[in-house]
Amino acid sequence: MSASTDTIGDFLTAIRNASQANKATVIVQWSRLREGVARILTEAGYLSGSRKGERDGLPVLEINLKYVAGVPAITSIERVSTPGRRVYAGYTAVPSVIGGMGVSILTTSRGVMTDAEARRQKVGGELLAKVW
Repeated sequence: MSASTDTIGDFLTAIRNASQANKATVIVQWSRLREGVARILTEAGYLSGSRKGERDGLPVLEINLKYVAGVPAITSIERVSTPGRRVYAGYTAVPSVIGGMGVSILTTSRGVMTDAEARRQKVGGELLAKVW
């Protein structure tokens, strides 16, 4: 695991690559933000689960990928806000993904949440990713 300026981008890429390669699990370095994103993806039905563990004395996040009839549950997962171009949205301007079929993931002052939850709590934040 190497140092990167875009840890969430690397996290999403690890999930995307493991999913495309039909891997059952992927292990990434743990962070509170990554754990929050994994929790949302699990609740939305894109992952079958995740848990915090330890490897070589470092905290890691073990993510169990979900497949439906051999096809990955994640069709596409893409980064919206990057270190070079941050994208923020108020709760009224949070975009829905494919007419509500997908999920936008935001980080807000109240934690990591989906676009629907941000609208319900009337809180905006940084758009991290779109998943469908």
